[in-house]
Amino acid sequence: MDTGSADIRQRLRALPALAGPFPPVDFSCAPASPQDLFLDWLDAAIHAGIREPHAMTLCTVDEAGCPDARVLILKSVDERGWHFASSGHSPKGRQIQAQPAVALNFYWKELGRQVRIRGVARPLDGTESAQDFLARSLDARAGVLLAKQSAPLESPAEVGPAISAARKRLEADTGLIAPSWHVYAVAPSIVEFWQGAGDRLHQRLCYQRDDGESPWRRQLLWP
Repeated sequence: MDTGSADIRQRLRALPALAGPFPPVDFSCAPASPQDLFLDWLDAAIHAGIREPHAMTLCTVDEAGCPDARVLILKSVDERGWHFASSGHSPKGRQIQAQPAVALNFYWKELGRQVRIRGVARPLDGTESAQDFLARSLDARAGVLLAKQSAPLESPAEVGPAISAARKRLEADTGLIAPSWHVYAVAPSIVEFWQGAGDRLHQRLCYQRDDGESPWRRQLLWP
């Protein structure tokens, strides 16, 4: 066995995981809607002082079926689902257009909690997307306006002038909106709430339904 591999295995095994203590959970009192339980857990994460509690991992697949994942910021939650925003020109935007089935994951380490969501990402109407775009900072809007996210970059020296030119366009036209900007709502089909435990007797509750109109079914899962 390679000594370097053995060393990293030992170092990783020595790191603490699920150290707790964690808040108690009573899934017998869970609400009928996963959105309601999610908002309760999000409030708990905010009140616990967790940094960026609205950060989530978005997973998509490309045209070959290969998975992709990245961390985004949650924009909102309502009866339509979990909202996020992206340029349609970005890799995730193109992947969603070709295959809208996605997954989301939230992890709040200090509370030992995860929320896993599977569903379909649907773009919302242009008004909501425009409002979201205009609420972004000037630099964030300038980056979107360039429509070059993830494109090959020949030299870092190209970035500054390009951003500066986009910023000037936005300053000259304060109502300018990048047409590629979309807010998406992930309409969920499965939502799992996971409460970790130091003894590995994790508590798990799964919400599932077959379509957007049927009632949610709730089912406890083995740890």
